[in-house]
Parts: sequence; structure tokens; C-alpha cells
Amino acid sequence: MSTRFDKVVEVMATLRAEQGCPWDRKQTHESLKPYLLEETYEVLETIDQRDPRKLQEELGDVLLQVLFHSQIATESHTFSIEDVLETLATKLIRRHPHVFTPHSEQERVSSSEQVLTQWEDIKRTERTADGKTQSALEGVPKTLPALLRAYQVQARAARVGFDWPHNAAGLEQVFSKITEEMAELHDAQTQHQASSDSSATESSRYKQVEAELGDVLFSLVNLARFLNVNPEEALRGTINRFTDRFHLVEAQAAEQGRSLPNMTLAEMDLLWEKAKQRLQPETATPKKDIHS
Repeated sequence: MSTRFDKVVEVMATLRAEQGCPWDRKQTHESLKPYLLEETYEVLETIDQRDPRKLQEELGDVLLQVLFHSQIATESHTFSIEDVLETLATKLIRRHPHVFTPHSEQERVSSSEQVLTQWEDIKRTERTADGKTQSALEGVPKTLPALLRAYQVQARAARVGFDWPHNAAGLEQVFSKITEEMAELHDAQTQHQASSDSSATESSRYKQVEAELGDVLFSLVNLARFLNVNPEEALRGTINRFTDRFHLVEAQAAEQGRSLPNMTLAEMDLLWEKAKQRLQPETATPKKDIHS
């Protein structure tokens, strides 16, 4: 490891030592879980802001979490940061035979799609060696945000052929499925509103509405996949745009000496349209990541 990396590892060990920081000393793998998630989301936000200097800082915060967990494991003689790095290097080499053993005709690939297929084949081989289940959906964490998990589950199922054809006809089937699910949601909600039955039946009807809404969202994620759009990124971008525009609406109202609760919807809509004109959305290049 480099001198700088050695130094930060040493700093982490000092913080956890007997004369170190009381807060750092009391942390466990479990107590640190929310911080790892928080730091990861801060990296995503910084990427959206396109601020390289801030990104450098936030990536350091994510690395801190890796070092923290590794130091705790070192103290319990489970593994060390060196073990983490060695495992990662070994995995990358094993899953990229087309790079590290390029003379093998069997492992030669020439496109990202072939790389993805090979990556999944290698992962299945690894799971077999570890005695794990061979489900095509294995490896999709249940803790992923729901939209991203839906996307990954659908993508895994598609890799074994459980998918509509990726052509114009297939896309039309996806749109038709969305229309079908919307109709079922509308029917469920209509029955829910008209219901005057017992509380047990009321709860059952509510669960039906919830399930149908879930089906609609799942079908929309499927559409995103067919359009090669990450639904989590798409929704996050929309939320960010809505937030920016809403802040501008509030600012415009304040310039008029007014507040939103004292304005009509028509007046707020007018400010909203002005905000949309001033804040035009940026286009982004779709990305795919197989390294998970």
C-alpha cells in the first residue's frame, strides 16, 4: 500500500486505540450501517452537482467507512484492510478473464454485452463453489432502494430469457402492460372508495390498492429498462428539478411580498411555469454498471 494509505490506516487504528476517540471506540459494524448509507448518498448528490473537489471529499468519507469496518474486523481478528484489498483484486482478475487471460479463445469477448454475460456466468460458478442457490435473482440485495431493486430483479430475470423481445413490438407490449396495470389500480381504488364493509374488509381492499399500485410502479420500471434508463436516477433527477423549481417559486413569491399559502393555485402555477422556463433540465448519458 502507498505511504498515504498506510498513514490513514494508522490514523484509524489510533482513533480506535485505548487512548483514542471515545465515540470511535464504541462503534460497531451495526452502529455504522446508517453512516455508510448516508455517505454513499452524499457521493451521489455530489456527482449530480458535478463538483470534482466536493466529490473528492465525499469519496474520502466513503473510504473512511471501509477503513472503519476493516479496523473493527482487525481488532476481532476477522480480516484486515489488506484482506479486503486482496479479495477485491482477486475478484476483479477472476471476473475479467478477457483482460487478464486474453489468449483464451473461450474467454475472448468484444462487446460490453458479452462482458456482462460472462460476468454473470462467473458469478454463478462462484455461487456453486460456495454452495449457494442458483436462482437467477441471487445477489440482488433486499436493502436496495425499491426502484433500483426492481430494475435489477427484472434485468436478472431477462438474462435467462424471461422478458419481452427488445424491439418495437416488445416495447408496445410494455406500454400495454402499464395501461393494463393502471386500469386494475383504478378498479381497485374505485371499489375501495365505494366500500362500506367491516374494518377487516376495508383493510383488505386497501391492501389490494397498495398491491395494484406496486404493480404499476413495477411495470414503469420495466419500461425504464426497455428505454435503457435507470429509474432510480430518473426519479432522483425529477425530484431535484422539482425542488429547484419549487424553491424558485417561493423566491418569486417572496419578491412579490407574498407567501405560497396566501396564493391561489392559478397564481402558483404561473410562477411554476416561469420557474420551468428559467431552469431547463439537463440531459444525461445513460450508464450501466456490472460491477456488483
